[in-house]
Amino acid sequence: MSAGLAAEPAGARVEAVGLSRAFGEHLALDALDLVIERGETFGLLGANGAGKTTFIRLLTGYLLPTAGRVSIDGISPATNPRAVHARIGFAAERPKLYPDLRVRQGLRLAAGLRGLTGAARDAAVASVLARFTIEDHAERLIGHLSKGYQQRVSLAQAFLDEPPLLIVDEPTSGLDPLQRAEVREQLAGLRGQRTLLLCTHDLHEARQLCSRVAVLHQGRLVAVGDAETVLGGEDPLALFRGAPA
Repeated sequence: MSAGLAAEPAGARVEAVGLSRAFGEHLALDALDLVIERGETFGLLGANGAGKTTFIRLLTGYLLPTAGRVSIDGISPATNPRAVHARIGFAAERPKLYPDLRVRQGLRLAAGLRGLTGAARDAAVASVLARFTIEDHAERLIGHLSKGYQQRVSLAQAFLDEPPLLIVDEPTSGLDPLQRAEVREQLAGLRGQRTLLLCTHDLHEARQLCSRVAVLHQGRLVAVGDAETVLGGEDPLALFRGAPA
């Protein structure tokens, strides 16, 4: 790189233009225009049924748009899903883990499914064990871990091949206060290293972790901007009802 030139931010760029998805007569996502820049920690908020899950499924290629388009680094999941999947790590609200495997075994299996083999697989597993502070639990059965540590394993699994976009859905749902704090600390440590898309109902969590947020209501975008500006009004919950805060 030439002297004086700033490095390009890490992560992937997400763009949705007029993105819509209908299920019969129900419009789950309605003409969404949204850009998430590289390196952002971006919060996607809304009540149940607001359209968050539909957006994730469109972004990952598990649903096709009724209208409009969405892309990751200019690549459409509708036309090139393999290239998109190679750019995404996903940690679900309910971790998709094998409880009868030990942590290291489970991560090795996940790494293999992501195309990592041999020394590269071993290095990736060692890296995420250290990154998410689960080295001391590497030989424990996943099913014997607390919910908080299972979330750490889920995040580690999503990060195995260093994806530029990490999607995390309700990462602290069902956790006790200490576990929530631990998982949030892990997510905060990822700032600037990747693009992080955080889907959550928790306004405090969004303000704590996100640089920008968007709020959906009945499939429509009702607010987008700096997290403190959007969520710092007198009644931010009004956004969840589709009204200005």
